[in-house]
Amino acid sequence: MKPIRLVCLPFAGAGASFFREWQPLLPEDIDIVPVQLPGREERFVEPPLTDVHSAADAAADEVAGGLEGASQVLVFGHSLGAVLAFELVRRLAATGTVPLTGLFVSGSPGPWSGRTQRATGLDDDAFIARIRGFAGYTHPALEIPEMRELLLPLLRADVEMHENYRPRSAEPLTVPVTSLRGRDDELVTAAQAAAWADATRGGFTTAELDGGHMYLTTEAAGLLTLIGEAAEKAASR
Repeated sequence: MKPIRLVCLPFAGAGASFFREWQPLLPEDIDIVPVQLPGREERFVEPPLTDVHSAADAAADEVAGGLEGASQVLVFGHSLGAVLAFELVRRLAATGTVPLTGLFVSGSPGPWSGRTQRATGLDDDAFIARIRGFAGYTHPALEIPEMRELLLPLLRADVEMHENYRPRSAEPLTVPVTSLRGRDDELVTAAQAAAWADATRGGFTTAELDGGHMYLTTEAAGLLTLIGEAAEKAASR
């Protein structure tokens, strides 16, 4: 049986290791393909990217070889990762060779909404306070001065990338899209999440899971069950 690949794009400040921990929660025929962008974990010495389109180009190059022979390719991204996933799917679809069967965008308004509140340009303390307000969550390492100094450049680059993002095309995808959010998310409303309907002609659904904006840190099992069910449904068509 050909494997199913689940490509995962990072939210601000995250690296591939966050998604590697999901592998045991998935069916045996689904393999995680986590994207490791520059500036994080083993790529820490590389300058982080500050443009979504450049990051999507880099992600497409990174995952291309790992998708060969797949029966299905699903793509997931949360918050910043949602727009990265959207742009990556556009690039993969353009090749005509990748069996894309689903895009899962999480904790994000529709791609044409833009970000109205900004953290770029604030001093360190105000920046951290603003992103904590955005997400309702902050990495414990930011409370340690030495770690904060190491992590802030990446986090600032990711936030700048997200805040400056604008799609280059209004053409909708043909891939089915599922928009996900935490039921108690105070950053992204249900109506904003539903705006992703305009991003595809291939079928659109929404789903909510328990938790706030960062629900995926505590509800990964439920999220991956939902993705696994979508893959099973696509395989039966």
